[in-house]
Amino acid sequence: MNNALRWERAPLLALAVATLLLAAWAGIVRIGWSWPVLFPALPMSHGPLMIGGFLGTLIGLERAVGVQKRWAYAGPLLSGLGGMLLIGGAPAGWGAALMLLGSAVLVVVFAGIIRTVPALYTVAIGLGALLWLIGNGLWLAGWSIPQVVLWWAGFLVMTIAGERLELSRMLRLSRTASRLFVAATAFFVAGLLVSLADYPSGVRLAGLGMLALAGWLARYDIAWRRLKAGGQARFVAVCLLSGYGWLAISGVLALVYGGMSAGPFYDAILHSLFLGFVLAMIFGHAPIVFPAVLGLPIHYSPWLYSHLILLHLTLALRVGGDLLLWIPGRQWGGMLNGVVLLLFLLNTVASLRGNVKRKTQECVV
Repeated sequence: MNNALRWERAPLLALAVATLLLAAWAGIVRIGWSWPVLFPALPMSHGPLMIGGFLGTLIGLERAVGVQKRWAYAGPLLSGLGGMLLIGGAPAGWGAALMLLGSAVLVVVFAGIIRTVPALYTVAIGLGALLWLIGNGLWLAGWSIPQVVLWWAGFLVMTIAGERLELSRMLRLSRTASRLFVAATAFFVAGLLVSLADYPSGVRLAGLGMLALAGWLARYDIAWRRLKAGGQARFVAVCLLSGYGWLAISGVLALVYGGMSAGPFYDAILHSLFLGFVLAMIFGHAPIVFPAVLGLPIHYSPWLYSHLILLHLTLALRVGGDLLLWIPGRQWGGMLNGVVLLLFLLNTVASLRGNVKRKTQECVV
């Protein structure tokens, strides 16, 4: 891949990052802080922006880079532009429609991947893309955010679980391990389907599936063996394993508070999953994703642990505030979650710059 095409990816990555920052700002406003509302439609778009505008764009970009097909870049472009329309307060449905099209492109990408590599892990990741497509379709059709957010969660849970399943092949998993993965996935997807008719029961069943997937990942992931490697390998492993703990917590909370569609308990279920599990995965995969997208390797530093540790501490404060109905703890935890995201971006940029400077010095010498 030539450098010109490589740098064409940078605007899409910048679009995803900009959406992340605005989504975080919206979350801080929604949790009760009297911060300026930059755009009137921003606070109500927090969830779709974080999931579709940021994560959908980032994952779509990563897949487009992987398949090396120019048309595949239409997926992240559409989802990213959909996020911008939501921020700008475009007529109802326009942003959702573009995100629907973006997720449709991702499904087509994975249809091709599955056809080329028909394996359990490709089917699992492709299932995640399909769940995102269905969730976006329900959203465009007028279903409420609490009713579709489980489908969006399925996109991320299955994408991550499938990727970890792929790497776990190195351990030569037994048929029993594969069957357990399929069973856990079946419980989770069944919960999504049931939620369409019986929301509380569906959430609880999906929570059981999340708990089962967390247990599977904690048992079979290769990350345990990488803890001994030290350096960046250990950092990635710590990110992953700590994230599985939050996935389990979200599953337990869904089992207990499955009927909630608003309020502190609902907040605890969602953010244990989307911040604790998903962001920990992003922190761990950033040293892999950013080099793949930009062609600039990240220089590992133990300082990267700072945003990981602060993520867990601030999220514990937020979730604890939710469960104890302690509003100050919930609000401070939410605001500090946003600070963690900013620190993550700063640390990542610093790691990239450090590598660029080192390469420049080598060229001069």
